[in-house]
Amino acid sequence: MEKENSRYKSGFATLIGRPNVGKSTLMNCLIGQKIAITSNKPQTTRNRIQTVYTSEEGQIVFLDTPGIHKAKNKLGNYMVGVAERTLSEVDVVLWLVEPTNYIGAGEQHIIEQLKKTKTPVILVINKIDTVKKEEILLFIDTYRKQMDFAEIVPVSAKKGDGTDDLLSCIMKYLPYGQPFYDEDTVTDQPVRQIVAELVREKALKCLEEEIPHGIAVTIESMNFRKRIVDIEAEIICEKDSHKGIIIGKQGQMLKKIGSLARPDIEELVGKQVNLKLWVKVKKDWRDSDFLLKNFGYNPREAE
Repeated sequence: MEKENSRYKSGFATLIGRPNVGKSTLMNCLIGQKIAITSNKPQTTRNRIQTVYTSEEGQIVFLDTPGIHKAKNKLGNYMVGVAERTLSEVDVVLWLVEPTNYIGAGEQHIIEQLKKTKTPVILVINKIDTVKKEEILLFIDTYRKQMDFAEIVPVSAKKGDGTDDLLSCIMKYLPYGQPFYDEDTVTDQPVRQIVAELVREKALKCLEEEIPHGIAVTIESMNFRKRIVDIEAEIICEKDSHKGIIIGKQGQMLKKIGSLARPDIEELVGKQVNLKLWVKVKKDWRDSDFLLKNFGYNPREAE
């Protein structure tokens, strides 16, 4: 896509923040399409998801990274490594925080990482729909004392408030240049990977607390017919006891996960979907380099 306008901008922005601050929700809102999965459980995003926003003014390629947290296993190390390495690879960093006057150890860890980078940092205070307007200035003041931000933008990713201002702020810090992607591109993620993530999202919403971090989803086959797509997927868990919970009494839980995932997948592929789910146990897969790679998480990317 050639742009005759020499004032056209294009560059990379990354979204970072503690788990569960709304990074994926914000990215979906900015793109205007559901790409990253969302959940009320932390550490939902495992890979660095690349999405694209294109306008007449410019193109922003968003990297939605896993949340920065204290890692407990190889999967955790991979997620943290990917997030921290991204800071030096982009034109602007968006640090997403919740509206609060309390800056905990997790946020302090992120501040230390941000102080090391020369990349401009935009502080994005999310979830402003949950607090009184007059309190927002106090939260801004609290964070402003911690470090020198390029911009501070309050938003509500859930309601879409402040997102136009945020897009304008991001554009300020991008270099002039040709776009990286065609204007109709919204993500570089393969369809199979998005489908797997949509199934995992529904599983996260349906299952109990102790299971979600221990599951992965693989697409075994995807067959496109004229009007229907046949999809076979496996939900991978770590324990036999988890397998029983995921399947549920008379297969009800597995049916529920499938029925919730199907509409989103149909919207993605533009066809009817025939979705078949199986559950398989692979003990301690989160600490196996081989299995992590097999499920799409390449440990080398985090180095």
